[in-house]
Amino acid sequence: MATDQRLLTWLLDSDPALRWQVERDLAGAPPETWEATRARVATEGFGAELLSKQDVDGQWAGGAYFPAGFFGSAEADRPGQPWTATTWALKDLREWGLDASVLTGTAEKLAANSRWEYDDLPYWGGEVDVCINSYTLATGAWLGADVSALAAWFPAHRLADGGWNCEAEEGRSTRSSFHSTLNALRGTLAYERITGDTSVRSARHAGEEYLLSRHLLYRATTGSPVGDFVAQCVFPNRHRYSALMALDHFRDTALLDGTPPDPRLADAVSVVRAARQPDGTWLQGAPLPGRTWFDVDVPEGESSRWLTLIGARALDWWDQDPARTAGGATGR
Repeated sequence: MATDQRLLTWLLDSDPALRWQVERDLAGAPPETWEATRARVATEGFGAELLSKQDVDGQWAGGAYFPAGFFGSAEADRPGQPWTATTWALKDLREWGLDASVLTGTAEKLAANSRWEYDDLPYWGGEVDVCINSYTLATGAWLGADVSALAAWFPAHRLADGGWNCEAEEGRSTRSSFHSTLNALRGTLAYERITGDTSVRSARHAGEEYLLSRHLLYRATTGSPVGDFVAQCVFPNRHRYSALMALDHFRDTALLDGTPPDPRLADAVSVVRAARQPDGTWLQGAPLPGRTWFDVDVPEGESSRWLTLIGARALDWWDQDPARTAGGATGR
């Protein structure tokens, strides 16, 4: 179902970081329109505010994944973690559509000044956590850093069942995780799209098959839902898996690969469709605990423009597939 004008008007009344995506993905605006809006991310709203927090050494909050001084502080004993350090800031800016040229010199500054909290490893080499490495891979490609060695890490660390798990490197698990696998897929997809390097494609496709074989929702062993988290929507989702964010990835990968929606997405589509409110919006879930620079979405229980953008474009993509439209089906 195409997004109606009332909902579009509400979605367009938003920060440039969100508005340009609404213009491109839902409103059908010409490139010159949404590209002009996207350029404003550097000078207005969320993008400009987050850029203003960057340290002179290229970092945010003085650290790679955690703020400087986090460990041993009172904050370390609270639930969650801060979302203010370099990796999270760059992930946000990239996903908001900031032009990488705005951050010219940042890749070099991070190479010189930023080290991972794990073993003091150099920033662009990544570390042992697949989720952290996925963010670094995508961000490095975006900023023009040489992350080819990190790209090679992903096929080498894929587990036997097809996906990835952040706990595997510590020996705590030999089974893939929905959360870790989706993060790995999004990072490798962004790397391929930005650089044109297809060396990670076969590993990405295998990881996608891991999720598709489980219809994005179910345990391989019992066929039961893998957890309540699959139906829970929140923005920013940070590292958390949901059917909504998985569908957003499979839309992205289909657009890059030039493939139609896989029929095995149907159950996840039904979950996402069921979460849509009568007014066409999706509601904000419980935000992940931890300090942020500023809020980018509404409180829990309110209609979220971000989630509504992601949900509406995923369902539009699914519903507009010619093969499915011809058969009259829009999911189970």
